[in-house]
Amino acid sequence: MKALFPISALVAAALWGAISTVSARVNVTQFHNHSSRDGLYIDSAFTQSAAANLTRDLNFDGTIVGDVYAQALYIEGGPNGPMVIAVTESNNVYALDAMDGSVIWQRNVGPPVPSADLECTPKFETMGITGTPVIDRASRALFLDAMTTPDGGATIKHYIISLNVDTGEINPGWPVDVEATATYNGLRFAAGFQQQRPALAIVNNIVYVGYGSMRDCERYHGWLVGVPIDSPDPSGAITAWAAATIPNTHGGAIWGVGGIASDGNNPFVATANTSNTGGIWEGGEAVIRFQPGPVFSGDPSDYWAPTNWLELDDHNWDLGSSGPLLVDVPGATPSSLVVAMGKDNNAYLLDRSNLGGITDPIASAQITDCCHGLHQAAAAYHTNQGTYVAFRPHAVRLLTFRITATNPPAIVSGWSVDRGRGGCGSPFVTSTDGTNNMIVWVIGTDDPNGLGSDQQLHGYDGNTGNVVYAGGGMNETMAGTHSYSTIGIVARGRIYVATDNKVYAFKLPGETPTPTPTATPTPTATPTPTPTPPTPTPTLTPTPSPTPTPTPTPTPTVTASATPTATPTATPTATATPTPPVTPTPTTSPTPSPTPTATAGVTPRPHPTRRPRPTPPPRP
Repeated sequence: MKALFPISALVAAALWGAISTVSARVNVTQFHNHSSRDGLYIDSAFTQSAAANLTRDLNFDGTIVGDVYAQALYIEGGPNGPMVIAVTESNNVYALDAMDGSVIWQRNVGPPVPSADLECTPKFETMGITGTPVIDRASRALFLDAMTTPDGGATIKHYIISLNVDTGEINPGWPVDVEATATYNGLRFAAGFQQQRPALAIVNNIVYVGYGSMRDCERYHGWLVGVPIDSPDPSGAITAWAAATIPNTHGGAIWGVGGIASDGNNPFVATANTSNTGGIWEGGEAVIRFQPGPVFSGDPSDYWAPTNWLELDDHNWDLGSSGPLLVDVPGATPSSLVVAMGKDNNAYLLDRSNLGGITDPIASAQITDCCHGLHQAAAAYHTNQGTYVAFRPHAVRLLTFRITATNPPAIVSGWSVDRGRGGCGSPFVTSTDGTNNMIVWVIGTDDPNGLGSDQQLHGYDGNTGNVVYAGGGMNETMAGTHSYSTIGIVARGRIYVATDNKVYAFKLPGETPTPTPTATPTPTATPTPTPTPPTPTPTLTPTPSPTPTPTPTPTPTVTASATPTATPTATPTATATPTPPVTPTPTTSPTPSPTPTATAGVTPRPHPTRRPRPTPPPRP
């Protein structure tokens, strides 16, 4: 463990402090960088010519312990200098030095749950921290959900935890025991078969956490839980909403990796299939806008479901396999949109100010013809050619479509890249100024079907799909990636990628970090119509006051690593000492990058005239 202020850290802090006096701080505090979930990073260093010479920083340590399905985060402005935050399925949380990858602090937030102790499990060996955390910059607090067992699997808990991002200490009043506090319409949250995969979000000082299922097993529900970030104890309250709450129904999972999106005022989620509803819509196969809490009004302006939602249910074609993407399209009417994408291979455009209930969307198109494989988080960006959405239709392809600036907007085909074989992560995007030098990035990942991949970064021109960065050489090969969930972040001329047991850093030519801060575009907040709620208001259940330092009871066991001392050292590098012992990173031989070809991948289909649909009956 590195000393708190070694001489090397003081030098680095001076360098970064000098940069900060010239420009605003750079922070990546949430999944895909912005609450819209657009995945856009503005960094003046990322010209296409510079990006073509990207290399891995071999002096960056990045050693962590545990499998990783969450995106890394990045934060500046604290006493330790710029840090990369990574979390693992072993319930380990790490703050790494952003320059050399050494461990600044680490914390274990409780024993993870072995798959043998779960009735239904995905491919995970253990269940711990899966969804991407979120950071509140004002309070410098990190929020995450951890699945843990204090007694070897007999008791399984989901805890929402807040850590001081500069020290790793648990903040007063936390954690929150979700099972003990979350109820809706008489239904109580059951931690043992709810998975927390979607990324967390903070909207107006409430942290929102979404939950789904583990392989559709047991009587799971889609849950959205909200906790005030400054009052999780009995002086505050926890609010929850659940899908499919009438007797004998279940489902409606919130599970897309992108999680909760926001326009700055309201959280938006996408839900998956429901079961045994008897044709009564119960919150599944939908995009839902919540009032703060979360509170679902039930008004048609606050949700959208396709007219064939019951068919999607019957075929397990989850609309919620991709989280909602909020996009503003200048010149379009309406211009404030939600992009929804699901396993039925279609993309939908929705009016963000009035989602419309169960009705036709503004526009839709079949965007892929293969595999019902839209498990991913899409990205959005603007160039002088228009507004693009980049997405991963299935393991080996990267596609785009454009949204027209028309009345109404439409979906038209963009460019396509067939990467040949293996897996593919969700895309993210860089630009030097928000319009130019647009590069769409993906990571060649391990494939769930065992096809393998090169496990290298790949960059493509945002207008044409032409190769900008072909993956580099043997040194640029990573290990421990996962299909659709492994994704990079961008900060100060670097790309960071969190994988199993390792965080990798890639750098542009030159050693000086770029001083250009990341812009923070926020989708236009749309006024919410005043609805007449046909459904009961969710029950507000006071949150018990958990012990700030949990003990091995039904509160999570929190094992703090040794606190760094303040003894300076002249050693410029520090050796990270994770606990438990580090699992060696496997060596992977790279394979040649495939040559992409630009082909159209979207088949627009005519839609019938938009027509009102009957409003579903109120929930009992």
